[in-house]
Amino acid sequence: MLSRRLFDTYDEINVIPASISTRSFDSTPVKANDLMSVMTPNIKRNLFPGDDDDSGLGMDDHISCTHSLKKSAKRQRLEDDSSRCSKHPKVCTDIKAVVTKLEENDDFIADGSRLHTLPTVTGKHSDLKSITSQTLAGVVNGDYDDVISDYRIIDCRYPYEFEGGHIRGAENMYLHETILTLLRQPTKDKEVVIFHCEFSSERGPKMLRFLRSKDRELNKENYPSLNFPEIYLLDGGYKAFFNEQPDLCDPVSYRPMFHSDHSEDLRRFRVKSKSWTAGEKRRYAKKSMRF
Repeated sequence: MLSRRLFDTYDEINVIPASISTRSFDSTPVKANDLMSVMTPNIKRNLFPGDDDDSGLGMDDHISCTHSLKKSAKRQRLEDDSSRCSKHPKVCTDIKAVVTKLEENDDFIADGSRLHTLPTVTGKHSDLKSITSQTLAGVVNGDYDDVISDYRIIDCRYPYEFEGGHIRGAENMYLHETILTLLRQPTKDKEVVIFHCEFSSERGPKMLRFLRSKDRELNKENYPSLNFPEIYLLDGGYKAFFNEQPDLCDPVSYRPMFHSDHSEDLRRFRVKSKSWTAGEKRRYAKKSMRF
C-alpha cells in the first residue's frame, strides 16, 4: 500500500496509529486532514520539506521523490548547534568570540588561547604555519625554552630515509595509525609539534592535517580545545635543514627517498602507508551509505 510504503521509509516513525497504517488508497481514500492530524511537526517537515530544503521538493511539487527525504548532514549539524546553544548560551557566546578572533587574526594558535610562540614564514601551504630551519635549530638548541614547555619533531619520511640521517630528537612517524598514538599520550601546556618530510611538500603536510583533523574530532564537544593547538611545518623539509644545520643531524647525512639502494624499500613502505588510507576510504564510504 502506498501509505505504508511512504511511512516505512523513515526510521523516525516508530509508532503509527493502526487506523492510518492499515488503510489502503484502493478503498476509502485517507483525507488529508486526517493524515496531517496524526503527524508530528518533524514528520510533516520530513515528508513535505520546504522549497529551501536539500531534497529539492516544494509543497507544490510532490511528484518526483528521487531525492532523499532524510535531513541533510549540514541541517542536522545546525540543529545540533542550535540545541547546544539554547542549553549553554554562555559557552556558545565564548565559541563565537573565539571563531571571530581566529578569523580576524590568524596569528593565534588553533584554540585561540594565545599567539603563536615561534616566528613563522609563508611556505608552500598557506593553510599551515611554517617555520625555517634556523627557527627549528633554535628550538633544538634551547633558545625558546623560556616560552615553550616542550617540543616534538615528527619526521614523516620512510624508515630508511630516517635511518640515513634525521634531526636530533626527531620521531619517525610515517603511518596514520602511528600519528594517532599522539592523541593517546599526555600533553603539556605550551608544547609545540613540528612536522616535516624530505621537502615538506606532501607527506609532512598530510600527516599534520590528519593529526589536526583527528584532534578536532576528539575534542568536538569542547571546541575549540585541542590536544595539540600549536603545530608547525618545517619549511623545505629535512633537505633544507640538513643543508643549513648539518651539525644538528644524526647521523650527519642525507638519504633521499629515491635512493638507488632502496627502491624495494620505497615500494614496500609506499604500499604500507597507502593501505591504511584505502581502508579508511572504504570504511567512510560504507558509513556514508547507511541510513
